[in-house]
Amino acid sequence: QVQLVESGGGLVQAGGSLRLSCAASGSIFRINVMGWYRQAPGKERELVAAITSGGSTNYADSVKGRFTISRDNAKNTVYLQMNSLKPEDTAVYYCNVKTGRLSSPREYVYWGQGTQVTVSS
Repeated sequence: QVQLVESGGGLVQAGGSLRLSCAASGSIFRINVMGWYRQAPGKERELVAAITSGGSTNYADSVKGRFTISRDNAKNTVYLQMNSLKPEDTAVYYCNVKTGRLSSPREYVYWGQGTQVTVSS
């Protein structure tokens, strides 16, 4: 019932910037948390950044000071501004959304299709 559409990935030179977007649509009552995960070849998927409905944020140590997560609640959209990109940031980035529903107290988890970010040295 909820669809996530990601955009903004691509190829960039080391030191450059990219801005990822993830828009949620469908039957949404409440979005509790929106975040970004990434998975590089041969590595496990890891949390990059997350933001709650109240605006609290959490970042992986490897991206602190370089990445900024934000959200537009009116548009049900989360953004990831990535600056000073490094080759180590190369990965598929996945949007993650946790929602609530009017008919249930539990949370529901949704994943985006993934967008490739490649940083050349």
